[in-house]
Amino acid sequence: MITVHPDGKIMVRRCLVTLKPFRIFVLGIGFFTLCFLMTSLGGQFSARRLGDSPFTIRTEVMGGLESRGVLRKMSDLLELMVKRMDMLARLENSSELHRAASDGHFAVDRFPASAGLMERIQAIAQNVSDIAVKVDQILRHSLLLHSKVSEGRQDPCEAPSDPQFPDCSGKVEWMRARWTSDPCYAFFGVDGTECSFLVYLSEVEWFCPPLPWRNRTAVQNAPKALPKVQAIFRSNLSHLLELVGSGKESLVFMKKRTKRLTVQWALAAQRLERKLGGVRRDQKQILVHIGFLTEESGDVFSPRVLKGGPLGEMVQWADILAALYVLGHSLRITVSLKELQSNLGVPPGRGNCPLTVPLPFDLIYTDYHGLTQMKQHMGLSFKKYRCRIRVIDTFGTEPAYNHEEYATLHGYRTNWGYWNLNPKQFMTMFPHTPDNSFMGFVSEELNETEKQLIKRNKASNMAVVYGKEPSIWKLQGQEKFLSTLNKYMEIHGTVFYETQRPPEVPAFVKNHGLLPQPEFQQLLRKAKLFIGFGFPYEGPAPLEAIANGCIFLQSRFSPPHSSLNHEFFRGKPTSREVFSQHPYAENFIGKPHVWTVDYNNSEEFEAAIKVIMRTQVDPYLPYEYTCEGMLERIHAYIQHQDFCVAPGPSPLGSRGPQSPFVLAPNATHLEWARNASVVPGTWPPSYSLRAWLAEAGKTCTDACLDRGLVCEPSFFPFLNSQDAFQKLQVPCDSTESEMNHLYPAFAQPGQECYLQKEPLLFSCAGASTKYRRLCPCRDFRKGQVALCQACL
Repeated sequence: MITVHPDGKIMVRRCLVTLKPFRIFVLGIGFFTLCFLMTSLGGQFSARRLGDSPFTIRTEVMGGLESRGVLRKMSDLLELMVKRMDMLARLENSSELHRAASDGHFAVDRFPASAGLMERIQAIAQNVSDIAVKVDQILRHSLLLHSKVSEGRQDPCEAPSDPQFPDCSGKVEWMRARWTSDPCYAFFGVDGTECSFLVYLSEVEWFCPPLPWRNRTAVQNAPKALPKVQAIFRSNLSHLLELVGSGKESLVFMKKRTKRLTVQWALAAQRLERKLGGVRRDQKQILVHIGFLTEESGDVFSPRVLKGGPLGEMVQWADILAALYVLGHSLRITVSLKELQSNLGVPPGRGNCPLTVPLPFDLIYTDYHGLTQMKQHMGLSFKKYRCRIRVIDTFGTEPAYNHEEYATLHGYRTNWGYWNLNPKQFMTMFPHTPDNSFMGFVSEELNETEKQLIKRNKASNMAVVYGKEPSIWKLQGQEKFLSTLNKYMEIHGTVFYETQRPPEVPAFVKNHGLLPQPEFQQLLRKAKLFIGFGFPYEGPAPLEAIANGCIFLQSRFSPPHSSLNHEFFRGKPTSREVFSQHPYAENFIGKPHVWTVDYNNSEEFEAAIKVIMRTQVDPYLPYEYTCEGMLERIHAYIQHQDFCVAPGPSPLGSRGPQSPFVLAPNATHLEWARNASVVPGTWPPSYSLRAWLAEAGKTCTDACLDRGLVCEPSFFPFLNSQDAFQKLQVPCDSTESEMNHLYPAFAQPGQECYLQKEPLLFSCAGASTKYRRLCPCRDFRKGQVALCQACL
């Protein structure tokens, strides 16, 4: 049983007495609020007069918004008072409890009184907030209703019914419900009124027709295009080094590489300038956004630069920047999201609105990370300007993975891809698939004096292992073939370690640790052999080794590695099968510089080592990986690739016009007829086309390579007709048009011919034993597989 001391009752009564003035104050606040609402509503409704201009609606609604703001402030004031009352109550409770405890009693009557009072204050605050919202709604609705009734005509701020703008009314509805979801709408002047919705949807976005009552001179006109400036080759790269910036180990690495190759870039520019003669080249405004180096994407590469991490991407980006700059174009380089937003003109907010100004760049080079960032922050402008984007994509993106709908329906959806770009907008490190553009990189080129010096100083029994990370030495089976190699050669490694020798490296390997690039080059110039363990795939190091006079030995994969059987490729937007660690070196260089053997066959491996020790090779570098070769290739892309113009010849149906082909004299393939005119705007030129019907189960890439040619996907539209099958004397019992990345093709059995319905799905990649694919091929320049003979 709890007893209450008489002194405690006196204390509670005193507390209640002290709270009476506060009750009177709260009652006064409520009365003031009621008076304010009546005055505000009365004033707003009386202010509406007949004949007012429709432009006054926005002012009146803003008056309602101001009233709502005052009410919000009152609500906040009440909430603040609640917090302070609660604090005072806790303080007084603690002091009273302390005194009561000393007397052995509790002032129990105090708590319900103060708690109930604070609940009432909170209720009043919530009611004020609710009233503010309702006032705003009533004002807007009543003002718009008054406008329609009093003026007797259609509200100019009502969504028009225009068949040319079918999405207008739906977009207005969306804006009514969601315009506060992104601050960028308010940035463009949206304030919750119908007029502001329509102004935004007709002048910032393009879903509604222009409003007739708008002052058109007030609408910002697009700035006039700057006069074209001729691009001039550059040989001094000091300004480029300033543009690259600093602050990241990755950027420091890229600048060192560019500085080391400055002389070679300058000499290459001179040679290409002579080759091009007086060809005019317009200077392009180019934005380069390296997305994988941004903090938002994690920037996992920079911390690993000095610890043996992969450098292939940074090698390529450094060379891309150098090539674009040497060609004479104007560059902006960003490695942060904030810089990207500033250069694009992204409005403040969450990325739902278009850019504030027309895109000032002719081209944007980025990667998959940057592509995602641009889509998130460019709003509708991303779709408008995505044709200007070039995506640096190490392993490539095949059309089946690029087309979003097709990839989703047929199981090609991955973490990458599905961007619906022209597949040629993806630019790869090696010429994996002709569906993409081959960007590449450069290796250091030696002069004749350096080549002769290397040949004299080569050690016939010295091998260097390809792999800087300790994990590479854990690959299964490496101990066996390394032991065999150790019988004939001294083995050197460049494996990163901090405090002690990496335990994964065998004791007979002489490990130099992670070497700077110049020292690594010197090591390669002494070695006879550069040997790979099967990973990493397709890096720049084997080309550097071959350029420094090494023979590259690599493992043959059986079965080939792909996304179906190897974790590394799983999730990548390609179905390509890799038959060796470096397919380019195997297919485009080959013996005597490149040997591909089965490491599991000890006899074959040992026999190859013996032959390699007796083989003499000169340093060799394919032209397409020299500075001049890369400059030539990028120059051709910038001059001729335009994905913003209307697409070329549309796919021809079974009843389309006859194709300009003739059957070759040996009746094996189609050729462009000599009397047929060249299709304007096509690049490569249409007359370089040759077309074969591939064997069942073979890709067009392989079908063309077997004939010493390259598959050219831009020629597919010319072949996508029934006439092309007829010229090849293919017996088509029926012809259908469907979405399939293997079409056009001939199906056996059944004698059915299939045409391609979706231009984005024309693909050199992909095969099926059910189909014989109709494949477009072209020639190519010696040492420059990306360009045809007449492409420069």
